[in-house]
Amino acid sequence: MSERVWMDGRVIPAGQAVVPVSDRSFLYGDGLFESVPWESGRLFRWREHWDRLACGARFLGIRIAWSEAEVRDGIRALTAGLGSPQATVRLHLSRGVGPRGYSPRGADSPRLVVTLHPAPAMPKDGWPPLSLKVCRTFAVAAGDPLSAHKSANKLLNVLARAEAEAEGFDEALLVNTDGWVTESSSGNVFWWEEGSLHTPALGLGALPGVTRGAVIDSAHDLGWTVTETGAPPSRLAASQGIFLTFSTRGLVPAGRLDASTVPIDSRQARLQEAFVDRCRREGGGA
Repeated sequence: MSERVWMDGRVIPAGQAVVPVSDRSFLYGDGLFESVPWESGRLFRWREHWDRLACGARFLGIRIAWSEAEVRDGIRALTAGLGSPQATVRLHLSRGVGPRGYSPRGADSPRLVVTLHPAPAMPKDGWPPLSLKVCRTFAVAAGDPLSAHKSANKLLNVLARAEAEAEGFDEALLVNTDGWVTESSSGNVFWWEEGSLHTPALGLGALPGVTRGAVIDSAHDLGWTVTETGAPPSRLAASQGIFLTFSTRGLVPAGRLDASTVPIDSRQARLQEAFVDRCRREGGGA
């Protein structure tokens, strides 16, 4: 979308934004990223995105060498005069360059890159339902502390999505090594059951998605109960409806899980409206 990139404190042409082949994020996925929705000068839940990046950086032991204010200034510089009213702001933090090998010793110059990307516009009639395939080749490690952080190493997600697409599905549904649903290959998962809304508990291996949190808050705005729990894929297939949440698209229904047709719950539209209203109320200046 943009011909400019904010990289290590400077706005430069995108063609000059290159990293060495010895960068650890390139070599090992040794880094973190965030995707933040931007609309007409507003960043959705910036505080939650920045705090998650900072929390992940502390966990990985990567120093963020630029202040939050400096990064916000960089985002304002990139989005100034942007022709589109919507975009996705992507932050990528790398441990930087270090000696060859897995040891992080000597990698003392972290790199932070901010880029802009097109944001898909929701169709007038809403997002079309997705088809989901349960990934049975790869599983999330139950109890893995890395699952709480948006690390740059997403090979499991890549392979799960590839497996689903190879069989004609849109998305992969991930389970952990205990057989409980965790998330999709690129979003969080919710389902309607017994009059309330359910979502996998974070401790099972689901990423604490920012949009996930906003959806839970939106459901509470409507007076609805949200239960965080464990469930096998068969429970979702027999539910009253499934939807996924993405930072770039919000709520997207699922119409199929493996061979099962899944209904779209009538409450989905009300929750979508409550979510959009919350997005408008919460948007903060870039």
